[in-house]
Amino acid sequence: MSVDNGQMRKVIFASSVGTLIEWYDFYIFGSLAPIIAAQFFPKSDPTAALLSTLATFAAGFIVRPFGALVFGRLGDKVGRKYTFLLTLILMGGSTFAIGLVPGYESIGFAAPIIVLLLRLLQGLALGGEYGGAATYVAEHASTHKRGAYTSWIQTTATLGLLLSLGIILITRKSMASDPLDSIRVFEDWGWRIPFWFSVVLVGMSIYIRLKMHESPLFSRLKASGKTSSNPIRESLMHRSNLKMVLLALFGATMGQGVVWYTGQFYAQTFLENACKIDFEQTRTILIWAIVFATPLFIVFGNWSDKVGRKWIIMTGLLLAIVAYRPVYRTMLDLTDTTTSVKDDAKSRIEKVIVPMNGKEYSLQSSTTLHVYQNGIHVKTVSADTVLANGEERVQVKPKQFKVVPDTIYWSLVALVCIQIVFVTMVYGPIAAFLVEIFPTKIRYTSMSLPYHLGNGVFGGMTPFIAVLLGTFYTADPLVGLWYPIIIAGICLIIGTVYLSNRIDPNVND
Repeated sequence: MSVDNGQMRKVIFASSVGTLIEWYDFYIFGSLAPIIAAQFFPKSDPTAALLSTLATFAAGFIVRPFGALVFGRLGDKVGRKYTFLLTLILMGGSTFAIGLVPGYESIGFAAPIIVLLLRLLQGLALGGEYGGAATYVAEHASTHKRGAYTSWIQTTATLGLLLSLGIILITRKSMASDPLDSIRVFEDWGWRIPFWFSVVLVGMSIYIRLKMHESPLFSRLKASGKTSSNPIRESLMHRSNLKMVLLALFGATMGQGVVWYTGQFYAQTFLENACKIDFEQTRTILIWAIVFATPLFIVFGNWSDKVGRKWIIMTGLLLAIVAYRPVYRTMLDLTDTTTSVKDDAKSRIEKVIVPMNGKEYSLQSSTTLHVYQNGIHVKTVSADTVLANGEERVQVKPKQFKVVPDTIYWSLVALVCIQIVFVTMVYGPIAAFLVEIFPTKIRYTSMSLPYHLGNGVFGGMTPFIAVLLGTFYTADPLVGLWYPIIIAGICLIIGTVYLSNRIDPNVND
C-alpha cells in the first residue's frame, strides 16, 4: 500500500497545516499565561494568579485522553477525515471565544470559570486531532517511510508554539508607535488578537481538509465490513492490546511528554520567572532555539526507519535526565550577575493603577515613572514618589526584569536549543512507533489514548508542578526539574526493558 510522491506531499501538507493550527490554538494560552493571569484572576496575589492560570492551562491537557476516547471511537467507526475536521472546528471556536471573555474586573469569578470551560473544550478537540492526523499520514505512507513521513506531523506541535510566539510579538509591537504605549495597550486588550486570529487560520485549514480523501487502509477496511463495532472496548478490554497501550504510555509517551514540555514551556517560564529575563527576549530566545532545532524532527524520524524507533527515543530520555540540572544551572548563572545586565526601558515596565483622577502610573525604569490620564501621557515623575489618594498611599517598586547582552542572549538560545534537540529525539519517531503497534481497525483510539495520557497528563502538568515545587522549596531554584527527571527516568527503565526495537514493515496492515 502506498501513494505517489505528489499525493503524499498533499496528504502531509493538509494534515500538518490543520494540526499546526490546533497546536497554535492550544498553546497561545500558555504563551500568554502571565497576562491571562492578570486578566482573569484577582491581582492581589500574582503568584497565586499565575498558578491558577497554569492550572487552567494544565486542565486542557488532563481532558485530552477523554477527547482521544470520544474522537478516537468516532475516527475508527466513521473515518479519519471527518473526525479531525470536527476537532478543528471545535478547537477554533473555543480559541476565538476565549478572546471574547470579559476580564475578572468586569464579571468576577465567572471569567475564570468560562475560560476553564473553553480550555476543557480545547483539550477535548486536541485529544481527537493528533491521533487522526498521525494515523491518516501513516496509512497513506509506504511501510518503509513511516518514520520520515509522520515526523512532519511531529514538527507541528513545536511549530504551533513558534507561530503563537511570533503572532504575540508581532501583535505586541504593532499596538502603538511608542514602546510603552504598545505594551500597555497589548496588556489591556491587544492580547485578545492572537485568539481572534485563530478564525482565519482555521478557515484556511477547513478549506484544505475538505479536499482530502479518506485513508486507503481505512477505506479498504470499511469496504470489507471489518471496522470495529466498539473501538474503546477492543482497545482497553482485550488483554494484548491493553498491554501495548500501557507499554506505550509508561515506556515511551509519558517520558516524551515531560521532555517536550520541559524543553519548551518550562524553559520559557524559567527564563521569565527565575532568570527574570525581559518578556520579549524570553520569547525570541525560544523562537531562535525552535528554528535551529526543528529540522531534527525530520532527521530522527527518517533515521528511525533505518535503525528502529526505540533507541532513538531512549537516548533522548537519557540525555535529558543527565543534562537538565547542569543546563538550567548554567542558565541561572549566566543571568545572575548584575554586571552582565544592561538597563533597558522596556525591561522594567510595571503598571500601577491608583484610583486618583483616573490616572495610571507606568514604571519605566528604576528611577522614572510615567503618568497617564485617560490613556494620554501627562507627566514624568520620580519612581520613588509616594502617590497619595485620600488615606491610601502607594509606594511604587520596580520589577527586576533584565535585558541581557548579545553574548549571554545567544548562550541562552544555545542552552534552550540543546533541550529542544532532546525533544526532537523523543518526539520525532513517536508517531510511527505508535501507529505500528496497533491494528488498523482500532488504531485511532488505541494510539491516541497513550499519547494524550503521556503528553496531556504527565507532560502538560510539567510547568504547573515545576512552579508549584518552587513555591514549596524556595532554597533550590532548580527543584522543579526533579519532576521531569523522575518521570523520564521511570519511562527510560520501562522502555529499555520491555519495548522492542524491531521494525516490521507489514505490521498491523
